[in-house]
Amino acid sequence: MHLHTPTEGDGAHDLRHHGDAEVRDEGLALTDLAVNVRADTPPAWLRERIAESLSGLAAYPDGRAARAAVAQRHALPVERVLLTAGAAEAFVLLARALKVRRPVVVHPQFTEPEAALRDAGHTVDRVLLREEDGFRLDPGAVPEDADLVVIGNPTNPTSILHPAASIAELARPGRTLVVDEAFMDAVPGEREALAGRTDVPGLVVLRSLTKTWGLAGLRIGYVLAAPETIAELERAQPLWPVSTPALAAAEACVSPRALAEAAHAAHRIAADRAHLVAGLREFASDGLRVAEPAEGPFVLVRLPRAAAVRGHLRGLGFAVRRGDTFPGLGEEWLRLAVRDRATVNRFLQALDRAVTLADR
Repeated sequence: MHLHTPTEGDGAHDLRHHGDAEVRDEGLALTDLAVNVRADTPPAWLRERIAESLSGLAAYPDGRAARAAVAQRHALPVERVLLTAGAAEAFVLLARALKVRRPVVVHPQFTEPEAALRDAGHTVDRVLLREEDGFRLDPGAVPEDADLVVIGNPTNPTSILHPAASIAELARPGRTLVVDEAFMDAVPGEREALAGRTDVPGLVVLRSLTKTWGLAGLRIGYVLAAPETIAELERAQPLWPVSTPALAAAEACVSPRALAEAAHAAHRIAADRAHLVAGLREFASDGLRVAEPAEGPFVLVRLPRAAAVRGHLRGLGFAVRRGDTFPGLGEEWLRLAVRDRATVNRFLQALDRAVTLADR
């Protein structure tokens, strides 16, 4: 684990590349293991709730009911909740609204937080977690004078779930600690979650509703933080930033019925992930290594000739996420979304073929 200060033109990593690029245009026909959105979503009942909201489109959005529902879901006062157009908007708000001198992003992780900070004119330092340490966090590696620290949990793309106590150790007076929990509801029991905690100074938790519920096209997420931080972020938002259909979705997705369905899905994802990892271990003789223990709805793998393997997989009908756009990783890394067993079995057969072709 080490500190890295990117220099001007440190262009080794395309921070704006995301998994959806793998399945655009000619990639539309591919079986998608590149995007970390749960398959077969949104469910019919959620589509119906969103459709019902369309009759109210003539009125300006009123987010009070959705905000109250999110607050109730996390047992927080509404003053600690801000609804956003996906977690990505929250990263932009944090970068623009907060007075920051030395931001630090813990990598490898989702690259949008650093991209947003750079776009806002900040110089960003990176703490790079290492494969030999299991991509685990050492709180002591973060500089003491960092006044903004960003970390994902479970982390995209490593699928590592950091202990909540380790992340809480990063809190300091005068420091904003941003924890991206976009995939936490895919963890059974949401263990190690910090959402809802009010005893960690400077804590800002981001949640997304697009991953578990398949709402990436609708753009809905939220921020949980101290009331004064929420007020700062809200001042930086445009008027009516979240649409009426997105508000309806937010309210529906934090209902008891939805939480029960998400909990069930988290256990199913864990079982499907175990099946995927077991299959991937069969490729150890080909040099493939899985970052373990994986706890998110995706796994990170390292293998020789990964770029060639990825290309052959596309020819065989499968899209996977390249890993070299994540700081701390190189071109030998790939991220694979967890899918159902039948899809995983077909993928493993294709991977066997792709590895053979890459070896020629």
